[in-house]
Amino acid sequence: MTIHITGKVRDPGVLALPIGSRVVDAITAAGGIKKGADPGPLNLARRLVDGEQIIVGLPPPPGSHPITAPATTNILSLNSATPDQLEQLPGVGEVLAQRIIEYRDTHGGFQSVEQLREVSGIGERKYAEIKDKVSP
Repeated sequence: MTIHITGKVRDPGVLALPIGSRVVDAITAAGGIKKGADPGPLNLARRLVDGEQIIVGLPPPPGSHPITAPATTNILSLNSATPDQLEQLPGVGEVLAQRIIEYRDTHGGFQSVEQLREVSGIGERKYAEIKDKVSP
């Protein structure tokens, strides 16, 4: 998988990492966090998604969704949400949150919100309840 890491790391840029890598692995591959810098709100244990950008120690650009968006965010990114954040969606519990993450990991992320229909346990009614609360 390929990710882009930027911000307060020693060697920012585009990196190729093994599937299943986590944020901490990307930071390590980028030479680690610069001396005196703080990773900020990043969840260092979160699995990476192919093609994502990780911003270390800096606020996200205006209009973007932070990698570790709080559960209260109006629009939740399917490609970066944690299980706890997914569980905040209507009708999504622990099992369904895990299925969404497994789908994301298996398919290299969500290209569209409509792909939620392919996740086992999401029927038309549940899809209708959450489609406007998420983005790819």
